[in-house]
Amino acid sequence: MSDLQVTLARLGLHPVKSCGALAPREALVVETGLEFDRAWMVVDEHGTMLTQRRWPRMALVRPTMRRDDVVLRAPGMLALHLSLDAVEAPTRVRVWDDIVRAYDMGDLAAQWFSDFLGLRCRLARFDPDEKRVSDRAWTGEAEGQAAFADAFALLVISNASLAELNRRLAAGGHAPVGIERFRPNLVLDGLEAFDEDHVDEIVFDADGGPVRIRLVKPCVRCGIPNVDPARGEPGGEPGRTLAAFRADPRMGGGITFGMNAIVLDGVERMLRVGQAGAATLKF
Repeated sequence: MSDLQVTLARLGLHPVKSCGALAPREALVVETGLEFDRAWMVVDEHGTMLTQRRWPRMALVRPTMRRDDVVLRAPGMLALHLSLDAVEAPTRVRVWDDIVRAYDMGDLAAQWFSDFLGLRCRLARFDPDEKRVSDRAWTGEAEGQAAFADAFALLVISNASLAELNRRLAAGGHAPVGIERFRPNLVLDGLEAFDEDHVDEIVFDADGGPVRIRLVKPCVRCGIPNVDPARGEPGGEPGRTLAAFRADPRMGGGITFGMNAIVLDGVERMLRVGQAGAATLKF
């Protein structure tokens, strides 16, 4: 085991699952990752999640966080305001194989997303009293929780990994891509390309004590990184380039980029861009 010094270079916050991202300077750590990350989710009329995998236009829904609400904007739409402290009727929704308690956000939000996506849908908010536990096959004795994220609290990627991918894209005559395509929560400096694959834990120095996270599972990539976030349209890259060198034997040959992580310690502490951390490697 050895330690590397890392720096938190960027935070990524995605209030509505599969919609646009924010890059705040600081974020509060909660059991399910970063406060308000994937706290809302668009569902169809049966309560099943909708994502960019099938509805790439969701990338065009851009959030702004304010003190009391989240403001959503999208092309051709008036702004939609979601109160941070108000919900409507209790409901149940499906995220992958999990059926969880949530709150419906009302008819106005439902109509807004229905008009923009062109199908009947609703908007739900995760019930904070719900406990959606991550797969123990990956977390072991530690308990990880998630809100509407796919399976784990956090996604961690290094800037060096993105730089290596962009080097390979350039060599193939393709345009570079931004980190936002991969929808990470924590972007790190101080690691070599793909060193995050071998990190066990990271401890950040936060006010009031440490924030400790454990990297537990490689993130198998779907087609979402191929969606251009500026246009809401899918393409072939960077998926084809990643497929040429990122088949991961730990995941049955799945194409991986980034590591899923859980929160071990530091709930109610703040992560801030520029914070130092110590990463323990598993070599």
